Amino acid sequence: QVQLVESGGGLVQPGESLRLSCQASGITFSMYGLSWYRQAPEKERELVASIGSTGGSTNYLDSVKGRFNISRDNAKNTVYLQMNSLKPEDTAVYYCKAVRFVVRREYWGQGTQVTVSS
Repeated sequence: QVQLVESGGGLVQPGESLRLSCQASGITFSMYGLSWYRQAPEKERELVASIGSTGGSTNYLDSVKGRFNISRDNAKNTVYLQMNSLKPEDTAVYYCKAVRFVVRREYWGQGTQVTVSS
């Protein structure tokens, strides 16, 4: 079956860094675009960053530009989100999504908690 498993979340102080990972299985990874979303309590899920299937294009939520970086390693079936200069407002559950637009197919991970607090 298809699985996307996030890891790397945790509790950090403001200004510190985390790197999230999402490893996929059961799909031809290189054919999918990848995205990171986040959802804080009582808020809607929002798109944080995305990367194309070839890694040639990336997009970011305005509030994380210059602080976060999305990358992928197709040989490892893994997408990463490097998060620097973390702020309390970055606190949320972070989810990865794999999408293949041409067949209208998408898969979600279960999420990993990121908490930024002193």
